[in-house]
Amino acid sequence: MKKFIYKGFVLAALSLSLTGCDEFLTHEQEGEPSVSNFWKVEADAIAAANGLYFWTASEGITGRGMMWYENASDDMVTGRPQSGAANIKNFVLDNTRDVKENWPVMYQLIKKCNDMIKNIPSMNISEKVKNETLGQAYFLRGWAYLWLAPYYGDNGTNGGIPIVTENTPWAEIDQPRPKSVSDNYKFCIADFEKAAELLPLFKDWGEDNYGRPHKTAAWAYAAKASLYNAQYDNTYYQKTIDFCDKVIPHHDLLPNYADVFKMANNWSPEYIWSWTSSNEDGSKLPGVMLENKGWGLYNGWGYFMPTLELYREFEVGDKRRAVTMLVPGDKFTFLGNERTYYSTESASGMQFNKYMDPFRPADAIGTTVNPNGDNMTTDLSIPLIRFSEVLLWKAEALIWQGKNGDEPLNRVRVRAGLAPKTNATKADLKHERRCELAGELSGRHLDLVRWGDAQAAYSKPLHGYKTTLKKDENGQIQIDKVTEIEIWAARNFNPSVNHVMPIPINEIAKSNNLVQNKGY
Repeated sequence: MKKFIYKGFVLAALSLSLTGCDEFLTHEQEGEPSVSNFWKVEADAIAAANGLYFWTASEGITGRGMMWYENASDDMVTGRPQSGAANIKNFVLDNTRDVKENWPVMYQLIKKCNDMIKNIPSMNISEKVKNETLGQAYFLRGWAYLWLAPYYGDNGTNGGIPIVTENTPWAEIDQPRPKSVSDNYKFCIADFEKAAELLPLFKDWGEDNYGRPHKTAAWAYAAKASLYNAQYDNTYYQKTIDFCDKVIPHHDLLPNYADVFKMANNWSPEYIWSWTSSNEDGSKLPGVMLENKGWGLYNGWGYFMPTLELYREFEVGDKRRAVTMLVPGDKFTFLGNERTYYSTESASGMQFNKYMDPFRPADAIGTTVNPNGDNMTTDLSIPLIRFSEVLLWKAEALIWQGKNGDEPLNRVRVRAGLAPKTNATKADLKHERRCELAGELSGRHLDLVRWGDAQAAYSKPLHGYKTTLKKDENGQIQIDKVTEIEIWAARNFNPSVNHVMPIPINEIAKSNNLVQNKGY
C-alpha cells in the first residue's frame, strides 16, 4: 500500500505538469498569466493537493536536508570527510551541502498551498473535497514554515522568517522578516488548527490515503509550534498541553520499542506523521545512514553516525540502546546474513540501527530496498512525529510550568524497560528525549539551543571507536581491538550568533529584503 500511495502522489504531480500545470504553478496575482482553465472542478482541487507532495520528495529534503542540522548536535558526526558538512557542524557559513534546498523548496510549497487556499473556497465543489484539499493546504503550509523557522528565526536579534500568505500582493512577495519568530509560530498554530477542523482522523482517511495529513497530525504539530513558542511566552506551555491532550486519546505506544522501526508498523498506533517511502520513491535516509559502501554489499553513504556521548546517555537496561545504534561486537542481520558489527569506514566506528529493517531480508535489494544504490529509498517510512514525542512534549510543558509530568514521561520510560520516575525533573525530561528520539528528525540541536545548553554541550569534544581487525586461523575477519578516540574537536558555540543557522546565501542574493542572520 505504501508503494502505491507515495508513487501515486509523485505521479499526480507529474500528471499535473502535463495537464494544466502551467496554470496551477502560476501564482494567480495581478500582472501574471490567467489561470482561467484551472480551479474549476473537483479534479483540479484534488490534483493540486496531490501535487503538494512533489515538493517534499527531493533528496535535499527527505534524504539529508535538515539532517545536516541534526548532525550539528552532540549525538552524531559526519561519518566520512565532507568539508561542507564540517562547516555546518562548526557553525560556519557554507552553501555547498543540500541543506540549502530546504529554504527554496519550502517556500515553493508555501506558494502552492497559498494558491489552493486562495482559489478552492470559491470553487463549486462538494464540501468533502473542499475540506480535504484545503485541510492539506493549511497543514502543509504550516508544516513548511515550521520546517524552517526554528533554524533561522529568533525573538528579536534577527527576527522571524518572511511570511507570505494567500493575500500577499504579487508585488509584495519579497516580504521583510517579521520582528520575531514568535509570529511564525503563531501563524503555524493557526494553520494547524484550521487543518484540524477540516481534515478527517487518520482512521477515517482509508488506506488509499495513508500518508496524507490528518486531524491528530495537525494537533501534534500545533503542540510542537506551541512548545517552541513557549520559550518566548510561557502561556504557550498550557497550549502545548491542550493540543497534546487532543492527540493522546487517538494514539498509543507499541509495546515493544524495536517494533516502531519495522516496515510492518509504518501505520501503527504510534504513527502520527512520517515521510512515506517505498523501494521506488521516498526518503533516502536509511541508505544515507548505512555503513559507507555497505561492507561491499550495497552502496551505503555513511553519513550521520552516532557518538560515544550518545551511547553513554543510555541507562543500563534501556532497551532503546540496541535498537538505536550498533557498536563493535553487536549482532545484526544484513541482507539475510547474521553479522558481527564493526566499521573501518565510519568516523565514529558505530552506526544508527533504527532504519535497518528494510536491509534485513536476503532478497531486500529490489523488494524492500531500491536496487539503485544511488537512490537508496526503502519500504520503511521515516517518522517525523511519533506518539512518544507527543507524550514527552506534554511532560516537558508540565515540568517547565512547575507541575508534575511523571505520567506521560513514565509511559515512555516503562516501555524502554526502565523504572518510573517520581517527581521527574528538567534533567530527567532532557535525558528521556535524547534516548527516545536519537537519530530521528526530532531536533536534538534545537533542544540544546532552546534549553540554553548548546554552548556547554558543544564545548566538549566528541568520541567514537577505532576498530582494528585481524584474521583468524580460517582466514575470517574478526575484531582485534576497539579503542576509544576523539572524533570531533570541541567547538565554539556563540549563543548570540549560533542559536540560528545562516540563511542560504543564494536566497539572500535573490531578495531585496531578506537579511542574513547576524554574525554570519
